[in-house]
Amino acid sequence: MPVPLVDLAPWFEGTPEGRAAVAAQVDLALRDSGFLLITGHGVPAELRARTRELSRGFFALPEEAKRRYAVTVGGRGWLPPGVEANGYAEGTETPPDLKESFSAGADTETGDTEADAFWFQPNAWPAEVPALAAAASEYMDRMRALSDELLTVFAVALGLPEDHFTRHTGHPTYTFNINWYPPLTRVGAPEAGQFRIGPHTDFGTVTVLDRQAGVGGLQVCAADGRWEDAPFDPDAFTVNIGDLMARWTGDRWRSTRHRVLPPDASAPEEDLVSLIFFYETDHDARISSLAPPLGHTRYPEVVAADYLREKLDAITLS
Repeated sequence: MPVPLVDLAPWFEGTPEGRAAVAAQVDLALRDSGFLLITGHGVPAELRARTRELSRGFFALPEEAKRRYAVTVGGRGWLPPGVEANGYAEGTETPPDLKESFSAGADTETGDTEADAFWFQPNAWPAEVPALAAAASEYMDRMRALSDELLTVFAVALGLPEDHFTRHTGHPTYTFNINWYPPLTRVGAPEAGQFRIGPHTDFGTVTVLDRQAGVGGLQVCAADGRWEDAPFDPDAFTVNIGDLMARWTGDRWRSTRHRVLPPDASAPEEDLVSLIFFYETDHDARISSLAPPLGHTRYPEVVAADYLREKLDAITLS
């Protein structure tokens, strides 16, 4: 199951040959594994490093300070240990994921009171780390632009109009989760079946991940069920599609199971911070499968927000 490295520079250079070559590489990657690494994306390394470092400042705060920002899955603020178990999304009962998160996201209201109350909540930036708001907001702006560019690549890869997907992202929902995976010395030995993030598929259209390499790191599930360590390149983002995009393409592309391994006794002090941007669509977008020969499976049409809310509810622990 290859997870290829794709350089986006020829796409951004804009020649027909370069754009076609990148689109073909992306199509092959998403058909084979559902994952790829991308370079040439234009996101400054300094912004990535600054956002991660400021996030560490938040996670290092005393619990009573972080508790002021505590929320549950789908909220804006601190997700404490014990509130989420991703394995439940695929119907597997697992212990809570061994992580803490700080969650932000789209916060520009639509005027739809019900939608705004959940999907476009105000972000709750910690006063104790005042610079985090600006860094994370800039990062999200970069991620939204990159995600829309990837959706354009996706459309070209399928021979569709360039705006086939982005016409549904005029006012999109998205979530930026900053995950902290504490060391073994802090969380203790994991329970049976417990992971930093349990096996799951993502839920939306495209996920853009800035990760750190580690012993307790990301694994991707091959089509034959084998778990393999995801390759790492410090300059690259890890990109994968989620369930909505797989449905949209009629399973031409794979929404692939993945997990983050628990902390390992061989690296008891290892702690990692991942910057994860989950991109979706307009909350009221209707997702219908592409017909053959592009698509292979015809799914019932779903409203994006309804589908996503069901998944988020599934992974939420009371």
